[in-house]
Amino acid sequence: MKLPDKLHIGVQTIHRRTEPAVGPWRPTIDEGRHLVELVDRSGYSSIWVGDHLSFALPYLDPFVQLAQAAVISERLMLGLGVYLLPLRHPGPVAKQAVTLDLLSGGRFIFGVGVGGEFKTDFQVAGVPVDERGARLSEAIMVMRKLWTGEKVSHDGRFFSFPELAMTPESYRPGGPPIWCGGRSEAALKRAAELADGWVSYVVTPDMFRGSLEKIEDAAQAAGRSVDGFGTGHLLFARIDDSYEQALEAAVESLSVRYAMDFREPAKRYCALGTPDDMAARVREYYDAGVRHIVMDFVGPYEQREQQIERFAAEVMPLLGDLRA
Repeated sequence: MKLPDKLHIGVQTIHRRTEPAVGPWRPTIDEGRHLVELVDRSGYSSIWVGDHLSFALPYLDPFVQLAQAAVISERLMLGLGVYLLPLRHPGPVAKQAVTLDLLSGGRFIFGVGVGGEFKTDFQVAGVPVDERGARLSEAIMVMRKLWTGEKVSHDGRFFSFPELAMTPESYRPGGPPIWCGGRSEAALKRAAELADGWVSYVVTPDMFRGSLEKIEDAAQAAGRSVDGFGTGHLLFARIDDSYEQALEAAVESLSVRYAMDFREPAKRYCALGTPDDMAARVREYYDAGVRHIVMDFVGPYEQREQQIERFAAEVMPLLGDLRA
C-alpha cells in the first residue's frame, strides 16, 4: 500500500460537555467560533466531530457542527469520525453530505461506522442492532449512486427507490471520500471493498499496522487498488508535566464519557505525558501507517483550549519532519 509521506494533525470535537448533566446545556455560536478559530490559527490540519443519538453525555448533530465550522474556517479539512450511518436512510444523508462537501469546497471527509456499543442509539432510531453491518454496506452503495447526479435506481434488502436523479452532483467525482471505521474482520473487509480510507480508534500502533495489512489483502482479493487510501486514527491525548498527571486526568474524564473504568484502556491506547512522550507516541502511529492523526484532548473542559495550544506549541515542532 502506497501511503502519502506527510502527516496531518487534527482536533476532535467542537462543542463538548464533559461532566454529567446537572442542568440545561446551552452551547453557543461564539463557543463554536472560538474553538474552530483556535484550531485553525494553531496550525492543525482539520477539525473532526463524532456522532451519537443517545449517549452518556450530550451530543450535537455532526453535520450542523461541521457546516458551522466550514464558514468559520476556509482552510481546515472537515472530518466526521464516525457517522453512525446504519441509524439513518442513506438518501437524505447523501444530500447532507454532498451539500456540506460542495459548500466547503471539497474539504469534507465522511467517516462512517456501525456503532453498537450503546444500544440507546439504536433504540431511539428503531433500527435492529444486528442489522447494522449490512445496512452500512448497502447505504454506502446507495450514496455513491446518488452522488453521480445521474438517473439511478436501487432495489436492495433495506432501501429501494425507482429511477431518479439527485442533483447537484458531488464536488469531487465519486463524492466526498468515505472512510470506514471499525476493528472487526467484517469492518476491515468493508473498508477494503467499499471505502476510500479507514479511521480507527482504541487500537495500538501494532494493531493498526496489522489491520492495514488485512485491508490491503482484502482489497487485492477484491481487485481494488488501495494506493492513496486514507488512513486515520482518533487518539485520546493529554499533555502534562508528567505521565502520571496526564494519566489521572485522562482516566477521570474518559471513565465518565464511556460510563466504565477507563484506567487500563487509557494506559494502552492514549498518548499521555510530556511533549517528548506525546511526540514519540504519535511517531509510533505514523510508523504504523497513520497519516491523519486526530487528537481528542481529554481532561477538564476548562483546560481544553490550553491543551490544544500547548500541543501545538510544544509537540508539533517535534514532529516537523513528518507534518504536511
